[in-house]
This record gives sequence, structure tokens and C-alpha cells, in this order.
Amino acid sequence: MSLHALYDVLAPAKLNLFLHVVGRRADGYHLLQSVFVLIDWSDTLHFERRADGRLQRHDLGPALPAQDLCLTAARLLQSESDCALGVDISIDKRVPWAAGLGGGSSDAASTLLALNRLWGLGWPRERLTALATRIGADVPFFIGGRNAFVEGIGERLTPLEFPRQWFAVAKPHAGLATADIFKHPALSRESPAAILSGFLADASKSGFWGQAYGRNDLQPPAEALCPEVVLAARWLAAHFGNSRMTGSGSAVFARNGMDDQPLVTWPAEPLPSGWVGRMCRSLAEHPLRDWAD
Repeated sequence: MSLHALYDVLAPAKLNLFLHVVGRRADGYHLLQSVFVLIDWSDTLHFERRADGRLQRHDLGPALPAQDLCLTAARLLQSESDCALGVDISIDKRVPWAAGLGGGSSDAASTLLALNRLWGLGWPRERLTALATRIGADVPFFIGGRNAFVEGIGERLTPLEFPRQWFAVAKPHAGLATADIFKHPALSRESPAAILSGFLADASKSGFWGQAYGRNDLQPPAEALCPEVVLAARWLAAHFGNSRMTGSGSAVFARNGMDDQPLVTWPAEPLPSGWVGRMCRSLAEHPLRDWAD
């Protein structure tokens, strides 16, 4: 039976527990190593099939750029599959953008997974992942659907199993452009290559995954470009005892326990004007994990 619509499709954010820049390819792309973990801060998307081949997006929350990654993903999948169908995509945007949380990439991945079903394409995960690599560095991770040790430019994924964790996440008003971070003179591009077993050993020793392992090499240039990143890191450290920027920022997170309840509750005092934040819990897997074989 063919589908006509898919509603309440989730697109969760991610955190980088660490992020090392270990080199650069001849084509200019930076080589990274990181551990990506899914969290329960999500956008919600709705898809309604069209017979006329048109691709349209409708913003249910804040207005997004005219050509965001979910439309890029839909257009690419339509072209590569020679599909004559179209879609109306409605987005309830909750994950802040320009934050290093992977919101746009997650929207693109959920779009690929949803349209693969809605249009009856039946593409396997491997084929969707190859397409995802052409959209953005984080998109393959969300297609993979598992927390992972990530290498290369984001295309090499080693799935990881680890316990649920709590994270306090705060995003200051200012955002950051990833391109500005990677061309900044303060960026270190020569971190020693991490070994997965080293991360796992640290997790076993500390009793909390990634508690003290590594760093985010993008944080110094981000702090130089955006003083609010410094303020967010200090705010979280003051309340939760630790902080680290995720991705290329400007969002910062603090580890906050592994039990049924967070170690420290979210502070009663309001965040500074224009900031957003919340207590998040890690996800064992992507909510659409079973949508591709």
C-alpha cells in the first residue's frame, strides 16, 4: 500500500564529546576525529506526497533560509532516483542553528529516510549514506542512526554502544559559521590521531563516557570569534562543574550524570537574553533507525 503522508518525523541533534583536527586533505577538507552522540533535542518534520513533482517547504516555527539542507536532500534524492513525485515538507524547528548541534544535517537525513519511504524507493542504508555524503559532513552520521566514533570528513563511522547520559546544553544568542572557524589562524590542525581504544579506556576508567578525553580543537578559534562562547562555557561550568563546545559552536554542553535523573537540576535563574538551553538525554539510537536496511 502506498503512503500519502508521514507526520511527526523526528530529527534529533547531536553532541561532539570531543573533536580533534588531525590533518588536511589535498582538496582542502579537514580530517577529523570525534565521538558523536545523539540527544533528545529534536526538530519535527511532516511530509505530504505530491503528484506534480514539486518540492516545497513550510516553516511552522522560525523562518529558515530559502534553500536549506532538507530541500537540498529532497532535490538530490529526486534527481538520483528519477522519481516523478514531489513533497510538501513542514518543519517545526526546535534545534537552534549555527550551534554545532547538527540540526540542519539531521533534518536532511530525516528527509532522505522519510522520502525513501514516502516515494516507495526502497533504497538500502548504504545507498542513502553515499548520497548523504554529498550533502554535508554530518549527514551520514544521522543516516547511520547509531552513536559513533567518526573519522575522515565525517564519512567513516564506527558504531558505539554506551550508557544513557545527561547533558546540559546552552546556545548563546550569537551563532558561528563553520567556514570562519576552519580558516581561523588559531585553529590547530595537527592533533595526534586518537585511537578508539584510548577513548574506550578513558570511559571505563572515569565511569562517565568521554568525561576528560581530548578536547574540541574548534573551541579556541570559536572563542576568539565569538566571546559569547566563553560566557556560555563559564555559565555551564559554574552550574555543572564542566563545559565543552560542541562541533563548530556556538552551543556548549556539560556532562551531568548517567542515572535516571541528572546529577544537577537545571538552574532556576533565567538564561541571558537571547540564549536557549535545556537538559538533554542521550539516545541509544536514532528514532528512524529502522527506516532503512
